[in-house]
Amino acid sequence: MYIREIQLSDSEEYLNVCKEIDAESEFLLFEAGERPTTLQEQKNRIEEMKERNNSTIFVVEKEGRLIGYLIAVGGQAKRNKHSVYIVVGIKKAYTGQGIGTRLFETLESWAKEKEVSRLELGVMSSNIAAFILYKKMGFELEGVKKNMFYVNGKFINEYLMAKFLD
Repeated sequence: MYIREIQLSDSEEYLNVCKEIDAESEFLLFEAGERPTTLQEQKNRIEEMKERNNSTIFVVEKEGRLIGYLIAVGGQAKRNKHSVYIVVGIKKAYTGQGIGTRLFETLESWAKEKEVSRLELGVMSSNIAAFILYKKMGFELEGVKKNMFYVNGKFINEYLMAKFLD
């Protein structure tokens, strides 16, 4: 398994793995077939993120195939450029193998180099495994958005979490 920053040449495979993970997971924003991103939009987004000092996408590669990602989107104003919002997705067959931990370790090393001091994310309250991972990685619960998501006929709260780096 290899974790690296995304390259423009990964655009199509990255978009496909995002769609695959959407279809496998009840814990991400988009449901199966709902992601509206075109290949050109994906390429543009990767180029834009590569131009910004405080944003990136890490991809997880295994046996030459992408199996997961961590998106880090930094603030665009002087007042919040120290803060990065995170989204993580790992193919179901590879969860529980320490990949999430390795992604967050990679993120923290990158964040310190980029002078990012706040990492933040949202997680569905029903995603117990992710919540436990985030707590293990040092994230703290900051708040709750009640009934933020509607999944399989039920409203789900979103936990807002953050970690502060030295």
